Amino acid sequence: MNPAEARALDSSRYPPHLSEAGFMQPCPRRIRATRGGEIMIDTVSAFYVWEVPLYPAYYVPSEDVDPSMIALESTQTFESGPFAGLVHVKWDAVDAWFEEDEEVFGGHPRSPYARVDAIRSSRHIRVELGGVVLAESAAPVLLFETGLPTRHYVQRTDVFFSHLERTDTVTYCPYKGTTSDYWSATVGGKTHRDLAWSYAYPNVAVAAIAGLVAFYDERVDTFLDGVPVTRPRTKFHEEE
Repeated sequence: MNPAEARALDSSRYPPHLSEAGFMQPCPRRIRATRGGEIMIDTVSAFYVWEVPLYPAYYVPSEDVDPSMIALESTQTFESGPFAGLVHVKWDAVDAWFEEDEEVFGGHPRSPYARVDAIRSSRHIRVELGGVVLAESAAPVLLFETGLPTRHYVQRTDVFFSHLERTDTVTYCPYKGTTSDYWSATVGGKTHRDLAWSYAYPNVAVAAIAGLVAFYDERVDTFLDGVPVTRPRTKFHEEE
């Protein structure tokens, strides 16, 4: 394998998040939040604030927040500094968040600097675990997401479900939607919990992955066009 091939299959080569903690930008979208069937937040003057580098939080003017929310211990009010006059309501302190009229899932707002693209490919992909083939396809959909390694989604007819067992796990992503399925894999007498997942009804922007199955490349052996891909190291790397 020449150096160019090695670089191409280095799974650490993906665009990182560029924002840093403390970064602040205006949010041009109407932001609302509901609790107990009532609107607790309704603003067109919100800000994105990156409390951590990976994704932002909503900070909203105090006058656009119901007083009952401001009284909660989970609500942070700022009286001075760059966030003066703004309020931060923790994500799970309300029942639902909305950007315009679309509900936002996943535990945090969508970053305006993150991009997610689902692109059809003819690259040959094979997924193995302990030498056992879990999936093999010549028509994957590659999902490129800012800050994450490329994910390889394959048709269910290209997955060997005899090695998989469905679980009741559900996860949420503000960019892709809510998962419909998760599977664990048992190979060599060992069960690897929640190794693969699927979105039956993903967000419109990534509709091409609907019903397809992806595996955590951090925990399996993935081969593209017969060449092994280095396992990326993310927060999912050690989950077994």
